[in-house]
Amino acid sequence: MKVSGAVRVPGDKSISHRALLVAALARGRSELSGLLSGEDVKSTARVLRRLGVDVSTVRDGAVVTVRGGRLSKPRGSLDCGNSGTTARLSLGLLAGQRFPARLTGDASLRRRPMRRVTEPLRAMGAHIEEERGDSLPLTIRGGRLAPLDYASPVASAQVKSALLLAGLTGRVPVTVREPYRSRDHTERLFVHLGLRLRVDGTAVSFTPTDPLASLGAGSSAVPPFHLVVPGDISSAAFLVAAAVLAEGGELLLENVGVNPTRTGVLVVLGRMGAHVERLNLSEAGGEAVADLLVRPAHLEGTLVAAAEVPTLVDEVPVLAVLASRARGEMVFREVGELRVKESNRLELIAANLRAVGGDAEASGNDLRVHGTDRPPCGRVDTAGDHRLAMAFAVLGTVPGADVRLSERASVAISYPRFFADLRRIGEGGRGKGARHRD
Repeated sequence: MKVSGAVRVPGDKSISHRALLVAALARGRSELSGLLSGEDVKSTARVLRRLGVDVSTVRDGAVVTVRGGRLSKPRGSLDCGNSGTTARLSLGLLAGQRFPARLTGDASLRRRPMRRVTEPLRAMGAHIEEERGDSLPLTIRGGRLAPLDYASPVASAQVKSALLLAGLTGRVPVTVREPYRSRDHTERLFVHLGLRLRVDGTAVSFTPTDPLASLGAGSSAVPPFHLVVPGDISSAAFLVAAAVLAEGGELLLENVGVNPTRTGVLVVLGRMGAHVERLNLSEAGGEAVADLLVRPAHLEGTLVAAAEVPTLVDEVPVLAVLASRARGEMVFREVGELRVKESNRLELIAANLRAVGGDAEASGNDLRVHGTDRPPCGRVDTAGDHRLAMAFAVLGTVPGADVRLSERASVAISYPRFFADLRRIGEGGRGKGARHRD
């Protein structure tokens, strides 16, 4: 197909979650523009409402208002839906609250690990009861917390953010050290709001304004705020990939967040031979924002090193799809984290690429993909994973393709209008595309 036009992708999912959670602690009325209206963010809003926070309806184009302050004991369980970010960051939020709360989620979320967050929260003094091992449902009873200096075994923005939120709501100092630097949206929001936070390499330290105020655990010194959420680069990556694979034209993606801890996908694309130009650079709410201009390119396989993975972990599926159309081999090192996402992404990426005629293998924590010029044809099992559905839909745009998706509904988690945007940017095309077939 050929591509053309300009698209504004939905608001950044990571920032949307964090903005809602921090606004819930602010004493007053916060206003959030550009918030993602996907199901995961709605799960965070729903959890906050159950905790007594007044959150207006999350919908496309709406300014979402949050009237924060003290949280209250919920009646019944907190349903986090399919959102691991909602679950893990809510645990941090609740660690400083002196009431019990039970968290649960859908079948997929109940299979995902939680001890990476609950163990350091226990070390701070939170009481957490598991019902079925390292997963939801679980009950947390927070309260008076102790300071924490934690060396995380994984580079995880969710772990880091949960602990920073625990320090904020518990009014105690927290330091988190990571093996590699993970995305830093929580840190940027804290600094934007005037909170005391210091970054030293891969270590992040939060100090409450008044450390002696820990007797007031559960309260917060967060001021109410206005925030404009930029477009999500993880969502933009799928349309970038479609433009790179196109036979001609160019595509402009407007108002995309280009936070340096999130742009690993653009760095790797550059090594593969694609050029994504950044235009109209600006800043909003402590985040870098730009328009992205993309044109078709001939791709070469490359090596994605372990240290790069935290900056592009959500983009591995679409990069793997691009690798399947590149010349030579592409290797992704230490991407075992993909086994515990919405699905076992690591195995499914490889299996689905083979199912459509590609050459891919997941071995240990590594992924290898060999490029081919054969048209991709076959059925893809998305396992209800939005990023798999979108990645293989992009693969379905190449000439002669006949890619059949097991479902499409999962894209509502992060990019509700994805298929409409993918159709809109294309002009013709000889492939049958990616279709939904039960």
